[in-house]
Amino acid sequence: MSARDDYLRHIDRGTGPYDQYGQYQRFRQMSLDDMLLENRIIFLIGEINYARATEVIMKMLYLDNLKKGREISLYINSPGGTVDDTLAIYDTMRFVGSPIATYCIGRAQSGGAVVLAAGTKGSRFALPHAKIMLHQPWGGVTGQASDIKIQAEEILKAKQTISRLLADHTGQPIEKIILETERDRYMTADEAKEYGLIDEVLHEDGQQKANASKKEAAQAEEKPAEPGT
Repeated sequence: MSARDDYLRHIDRGTGPYDQYGQYQRFRQMSLDDMLLENRIIFLIGEINYARATEVIMKMLYLDNLKKGREISLYINSPGGTVDDTLAIYDTMRFVGSPIATYCIGRAQSGGAVVLAAGTKGSRFALPHAKIMLHQPWGGVTGQASDIKIQAEEILKAKQTISRLLADHTGQPIEKIILETERDRYMTADEAKEYGLIDEVLHEDGQQKANASKKEAAQAEEKPAEPGT
């Protein structure tokens, strides 16, 4: 039997390598994480570090490549983390072509608040008892005097960058952001909405309210300007 005949025999029986892989994909046992990802849901839980940021970024890129333009839901419960890893997530959120809805469950502090605010306008949510906290970047500075100076300058640059991003996404003056983040600035979900960090506080009918809020935001963007007199 030739190699061609053997290949055709496998195709007829549905036992070729590609058919077997397709069957594996259909019948393999899915984990909870797999099922959430299949529904375009990503979780950012815990400290924002290199490993966690990499996982979130990979999932966003995968879902965006799988179906560009379809919304991704990012659920956040984080005390924050390093500036570099926070900005890596932020940049990816701005890079992908799919809208990203952000949800604060529990807390979004420091870098977690930046990620929360970076969601698509009209699609940034928090649960009623969620806590949001803003503050300036910080870090332990040790070493020689020249090294301390370099690290201090980097912290000041990071502070300016984070303040500018928060100003862009909240509509608050950057001077106000800088002043209010000199110390930890805690907010309730309602206060975060008033501040501009989120668009809506979700209650029992959270999904319906989220859909309504997104619809209102879309209609506001599509509404034509009124003719001048």
